[in-house]
Amino acid sequence: QVQLVESGGGLVQAGGSLRLSCTASGGTFNRYTMNWFRQAPGKEREFVAGIGWSSGNTVYADSVKGRFTISRDNAKNTMYLQMNSLKPEDTAVYYCHTATYWGQGTQVTVSS
Repeated sequence: QVQLVESGGGLVQAGGSLRLSCTASGGTFNRYTMNWFRQAPGKEREFVAGIGWSSGNTVYADSVKGRFTISRDNAKNTMYLQMNSLKPEDTAVYYCHTATYWGQGTQVTVSS
């Protein structure tokens, strides 16, 4: 059974940093693009960042470009999202996604 488990969320003040992790189990995802999405209260889920299987290709939403960095360690089946210069508008549940699978989400709250 495939599972994606996110961790690293929490409460942080504006301007602070957090590092999210997503570990995959029950399958091999080395050849799949992996993505981060987020969903704020009352809003639709939106794309945050994606990374190709070789880590050479990354893409970011304009709203996080220059502040967030996506990376992956295929040997550990783990993807990361380093979030710096966090803003209150980054508050959301962050989800890991690959292929047809989603994680359960991890809450990120940024206080002003």
